[in-house]
Amino acid sequence: MRVGILLPGFSSDETDWAIPVQLNLVRALAQEEDVRVLALRYPHRRDHYQVYGAQVYALGAGQTRAAGRIRLWLNALRTLQTLHRQKPFDVLHAMWADETGLVAAWAGRWLGIPVVVSVAGGELVGFDDLVYGLQRSRFSRWIVGQALKGADRIIVACSYVEKLITTAGYSIPSERIRTAVLGVDPVHFQPPPAPSSEFPLRLIHVASLVGVKDQATLLGAVARIPHPVTLDLVGSGPEESRLRQLVSTLNLTSQVCFRGSVTHPDLPALYQQAALNILTSRHEGLGMVTLEAAACGVPTVSTAVGLLPDHPSLGVSVPVGDASALAAAITHLLDDPVLRHEYARTARQTVLNQFTIAHTVRDFRAIYAELISDSG
Repeated sequence: MRVGILLPGFSSDETDWAIPVQLNLVRALAQEEDVRVLALRYPHRRDHYQVYGAQVYALGAGQTRAAGRIRLWLNALRTLQTLHRQKPFDVLHAMWADETGLVAAWAGRWLGIPVVVSVAGGELVGFDDLVYGLQRSRFSRWIVGQALKGADRIIVACSYVEKLITTAGYSIPSERIRTAVLGVDPVHFQPPPAPSSEFPLRLIHVASLVGVKDQATLLGAVARIPHPVTLDLVGSGPEESRLRQLVSTLNLTSQVCFRGSVTHPDLPALYQQAALNILTSRHEGLGMVTLEAAACGVPTVSTAVGLLPDHPSLGVSVPVGDASALAAAITHLLDDPVLRHEYARTARQTVLNQFTIAHTVRDFRAIYAELISDSG
């Protein structure tokens, strides 16, 4: 199959972990299919190069906005037309239902190519207090609508996101929606070689320090836990100063460590040191950290968004924004090492059984083949 993948950004070379899961996906998919990647904004250069056998066409648009955004879309359409003439695509797959999805939908209609669009982020929500999500403006909602309505298949990772399609007001026939999960590399993310018989009272949270990740609720929960737990905050972002002040206010300075940004290759070692992974987001399309932690044998306590509520073998979910419920769930697992060990086992096994990158490639290839068969 000749697959065109549209992304806002992609690795500039094989050592660039710009979006780790997308690099893993392209590497695995290109072993079996003819893959061409169109990267609209990153790298910040116009270029054509190869990554793991896939051909990458970077438009280098960077932070282009306003009229420049329209020019970018037209440029992307012309590029897809040229590539299609050179070697016809069998299917186009946009990895977000935003401008990449819009471009894919328009190109598919224009060139007669089946289109897949994955809902992967904040396309279906709008939090004005956080200045987050594409449902906050009429223009952004229109872009999402163009992407969804123009797609022959829409991929969601979980029932939470599928429900949001309806909640956001998009009338999409259920037969066009498929569930498929961007998986992890279980060789890179795996339990430590010699697991300790006793878990430390250590929590880990891996996320950008931004409002939608709601680290304030996480810190409020840690302050309520009746154990001397430590918390590693892995990530950076504009909320860091406010969160540091909150740590001081809650007298958690000796318990909370701001790790800053950590490279993708170095993440497994941090997961392996933790008893529990904590995710407190107000919204997640998937919650990749849940699968990364699970692959390392670390269960997650998560707000009821993203993937985990559909797969309780990965951990425990609690209501969004409820610090007391979060603290209670964490404390319960810390107090019950037998249950915690069982969650560690089932979390890892669930990844191996369902959520590796090999499973993703299998599921995507099946969706592509279905569309190609229908169009043929």
